[in-house]
Amino acid sequence: MNKNRKIIASINITLDGYCDHTAVDPDEEVHDHYTDLLKSAGLVLYGRHTFELMKYWKDIMDSPSDSPSMNEFAKVMDEVPKLVFSNTLQSTDWDSAKLSTKGLHETVLELKQTKGADVYVGSPGLINTLTQSGLIGEYQICVHPVIAGSGKQLFTELSSSVPLILKKVKTFKSGAVVLYYHLNSQPG
Repeated sequence: MNKNRKIIASINITLDGYCDHTAVDPDEEVHDHYTDLLKSAGLVLYGRHTFELMKYWKDIMDSPSDSPSMNEFAKVMDEVPKLVFSNTLQSTDWDSAKLSTKGLHETVLELKQTKGADVYVGSPGLINTLTQSGLIGEYQICVHPVIAGSGKQLFTELSSSVPLILKKVKTFKSGAVVLYYHLNSQPG
């Protein structure tokens, strides 16, 4: 790759803005979308809580499901490099995951200056923190056709608004849509 890495926030939310993983039920088409996304990723950043939820896919590798799309997603999730930010974990217990030895901001600033495949951020807390700091270059928000009514909201700790430009929309048969946004200040 000859381009500097882009930092991309990628997450599933409900129509009312909750990012609780139990509130959405991705179908095969959505799993296939995220499988392709992870195949193109150079690295995925997780906080401790989301990382521990993602270990579900490690279990699917050990005991495959009846869904080929879930099994393929699990395979790609197992392979993609993961960097975990945690003050409490001593190890990841996953060969493709490492604990970060540096702070989030320092790590992301370094990653943005290196060449390679894009870096995806998949944890609500990390997305909030990096949005506040202006370090997210693109948002890929998959909105699912469900109103959860409660749970963890994605953007709760911002001190000011963040103007975005809608670049693309991808619609799934289930009614879920991925909204692709760039910062208003970024070219193309």
